[in-house]
Amino acid sequence: MAFMEKPPARKVLLDDTVPLTAAIEASQSLQSHTEYIIRVQRGISVENSWQVVRRYSDFDLLNNSLQIAGLSLPLPPKKLIGNMDREFIAERQKGLQNYLNVITTNHILSNCELVKKFLDPNNYSANYTEIALQQVSMFFRSEPKWEVVEPLKDIGWRIRKKYFLMKIKNQPKERLVLSWADLGPDKYLSDKDFQCLIKLLPSCLHPYIYRVTFATANESSALLIRMFNEKGTLKDLIYKAKPKDPFLKKYGNPKKIQGLELQQIKTYGRQILEVLKFLHDKGFPYGHLHASNVMLDGDTCRLLDLENSLLGLPSFYRSCFSQFRKINTLESVDVHCFGHLLYEMTYGRPPDSVPVDSFPPAPSMAVVAVLESTLSCEACKNGMPTVSRLLQMPLFSDVLLTTSEKPQFKIPTKLKEALRIAKECIEKRLIEEQKQIHQHRRLTRAQSHHGSEEERKKRKILARKKSKRSAVENSEEHSAKYSNSNNSGSGASSPLTSPSSPTPPSTAVEHAPF
Repeated sequence: MAFMEKPPARKVLLDDTVPLTAAIEASQSLQSHTEYIIRVQRGISVENSWQVVRRYSDFDLLNNSLQIAGLSLPLPPKKLIGNMDREFIAERQKGLQNYLNVITTNHILSNCELVKKFLDPNNYSANYTEIALQQVSMFFRSEPKWEVVEPLKDIGWRIRKKYFLMKIKNQPKERLVLSWADLGPDKYLSDKDFQCLIKLLPSCLHPYIYRVTFATANESSALLIRMFNEKGTLKDLIYKAKPKDPFLKKYGNPKKIQGLELQQIKTYGRQILEVLKFLHDKGFPYGHLHASNVMLDGDTCRLLDLENSLLGLPSFYRSCFSQFRKINTLESVDVHCFGHLLYEMTYGRPPDSVPVDSFPPAPSMAVVAVLESTLSCEACKNGMPTVSRLLQMPLFSDVLLTTSEKPQFKIPTKLKEALRIAKECIEKRLIEEQKQIHQHRRLTRAQSHHGSEEERKKRKILARKKSKRSAVENSEEHSAKYSNSNNSGSGASSPLTSPSSPTPPSTAVEHAPF
């Protein structure tokens, strides 16, 4: 029996990774406070925008909640006297706009539930922890051997994915982690195929995949149980974080930035590439590689969250690779995300922006060679190498892996076909999004170019030249008519036959070439 008797069959069409931008359009002073009217836009379409009204106290409350990230955010200070003065309000509005710019361009902050609820309360008003608890309770009705120890509050970055620390009643000392997740915008599998594939995950055995202990699903969500690992993930190792801490606290502002040793980079990188190749060869879509999805088990990396692509969840780095039209397959997405992971392992932090123009000194030039092939301007423009090509590069080709565990993951032919079709649908949505972003970027560049000071000067010069030319042409035409009239000597109408009769000036607006 499924863990929910009558689940609402729905698919979340909203992609939580699409960036939100916010611009304060106006302010209005009431009796004792000032309200700021904010225009929020999702993605590139101005049609997908709305207004929210916020007071300074709302900003202050948000800022206090975000302090867990350990960042120094530029919220303008409080002022008790004179805070209704027009000049002060205008200056504060500028400060609040700067604050919004900072939190919406920070990759971790912009994806957190606090910021989403502040900017888009209509779409993020639900209490997802409550929803998860309800569905987990339903699950326990049919599986009474499990018991919740405590919720693991906000340990992940996803808004619609929740975690709970678990135990088995007859093995009370053993700890497990239950994850519950809603469906995402890329869920294209039929309900039947989706549930079959989720239940197939515990049968997947691979030395570099973290074992799923139990998995089940219904038409609206999935629930999986894995062993709890005290050491945490690869990201926890890099940031020296505690696995149970909230995501913002762990990774918002690392106290000590330090990359891994070269041998760790080589070994972990090779293990991750091997499991990516295994999944690609099996035709199993992944697309969710990042340091928090790699569990550390001794000196072995094991991949997490194979269920994400089945659920249709968007990738952590989607807002990044959606900018590059050559990164348009899930295989190329995995390779690009591997570049992000390698950068983090090498330098102890993510890149400031992508593409990366130049790389800081690394433990080996072989590391830089792989980074250039996945994160450089040229790579993002021309396309990603294959996983097989990365395995052949000097950084990984001489790494010897010692494991006796034989990979095993049998996917029935019918489900393989369903995965292939779902993968094509996921890639189709990505390609369409990339096309829209590309067209928007071209239009923005053209408008910016057209509105530049240099272009305005060019248009003024052209307009003056055109005006002078028209004046000369009109003068010549007038002279020709006057001369012809005098030559005829009478009022008889006679057509002009001069071969040099000017063409009337065009009424079309002339633009300088872009």
